[in-house]
Amino acid sequence: MKKLFIITVVLLVSAFSLTACGSKSVQDRISKEIGIDVSTGKEVSNYDTHSGNGDGTSCIVLSFDDDTVLEKIKNNSEWEAFPINETIQTLVYGISDETSSVGPFLNDNKGNTLVPEIQNGYYILIDRQVDKDKATGADILHRYSFNFTLCLYDTDTDTLYFCKLDT
Repeated sequence: MKKLFIITVVLLVSAFSLTACGSKSVQDRISKEIGIDVSTGKEVSNYDTHSGNGDGTSCIVLSFDDDTVLEKIKNNSEWEAFPINETIQTLVYGISDETSSVGPFLNDNKGNTLVPEIQNGYYILIDRQVDKDKATGADILHRYSFNFTLCLYDTDTDTLYFCKLDT
């Protein structure tokens, strides 16, 4: 009986060790989600408030030594060139007028935006809440919850901002 217990423990430890070796890097996970290989990016920062229930905000910043990723973005029809539209402006930086303000929604726990002002670049919004024949990215701001991925690439600094919001 004792021998069977020891063998079981050894097998379980081995199985857990092998699954840890197969874990993917941050760059691999981002590449899969946005459809562009970003494996050469260096992780600059990683902000994440996702909790056990999956809700939260995250923003991973990758920097690149050259324009290789930029060329991949330019050749991918899902990415759009700046200027950003009003929805992206609201999500990332917020908008305000004389009577009200909305956003930013991608912010830290103090309300500060996670992405610095970008003058030149590309972006992609992946709406993970869209069902067939239902809401689209255009009305993302009029929902009770958010489930999206937003990537912004700053062409002046060769920096990628990979952000997610789940509420």
